[in-house]
Amino acid sequence: MKIAFLADPLGSFKIWKDSTYAMMVEAAKLGHAVYAFEQQDMAMDNGGIVAKVSRIHLAPTDSDPHQWYTADAPVAQPLTAFNAIVKRKDPPFDMEYVYATYLLELAELQGARVFNKPVAIRNHNEKLAIAQFPQFIAPTLVTSDEERLRDFHVLHRDIILKPLDGMGGTGVFRVKEDGMNLGAVIETLTCNGSKTIMAQRYIPEIALGDKRILLIDGQVVPYALARIPQAGEVRGNLAAGGTGVAQALSARDREIAETLAPILAKRGLLLVGLDVIGDWLTEVNVTSPTCFREITQQTGFNVAGMFMDALEKQA
Repeated sequence: MKIAFLADPLGSFKIWKDSTYAMMVEAAKLGHAVYAFEQQDMAMDNGGIVAKVSRIHLAPTDSDPHQWYTADAPVAQPLTAFNAIVKRKDPPFDMEYVYATYLLELAELQGARVFNKPVAIRNHNEKLAIAQFPQFIAPTLVTSDEERLRDFHVLHRDIILKPLDGMGGTGVFRVKEDGMNLGAVIETLTCNGSKTIMAQRYIPEIALGDKRILLIDGQVVPYALARIPQAGEVRGNLAAGGTGVAQALSARDREIAETLAPILAKRGLLLVGLDVIGDWLTEVNVTSPTCFREITQQTGFNVAGMFMDALEKQA
């Protein structure tokens, strides 16, 4: 197959932990041709969706991690020329991201196979999507109204506030019972009431890790990566300095994952990363879920192999 990855600049990859790199290595091992392009490389030209795409040649896995690939000169090609387009562009989920999903959706109408489906990515805000599964979420409020946010704090005393468009733990604040800086946090995150944000009751089990659970084509990866906050931090995200520890799923983890997996797969989400703290679902990640490398390195379970098996069946 010819597989094209819509990703961030390849030179920015940290391959020792990059899940897109793990996918590329597995694809090449299976004999597939690997290509890459960036969001701005796409265009609609005379009604067709095209992109300047480069063939990628991977260096041996024990090579210099900063020289892990060579790329042929980019060539403008219709996206229908590929067996699969794998969308792996990280947020921010801004309007350029949305425009990219529109172009990819048009490409689908012309016969391209895109994973995850662009309309499904667009319809699943990674914070708000949890509201579709209320039986699994802690008390949560979504609003831009300061009075509502203050009332939520009075009710729950210890809360988390975060933007709806962040990633990697950016913009996440904890406000404890004393309410220290609550007004400033609300003003900052809501831009003085003009932006909608999320508040959640604080879940103390974050000390044991923010668990990333991967779903692939309706199946559950049997291990989670618990991202444990560093001392003095409330965020377990690896990008915020958390430590990743792979572990078997708990009964509650499996209940959540096995409930959501077939539903999300049916919606066109081949790969999903659930975030679970304690017994509570906190996010549904659909843009570019990660943690493949850490789970595989610590458990031996080939997550990228499971993903490629699913991609081959779908494509």
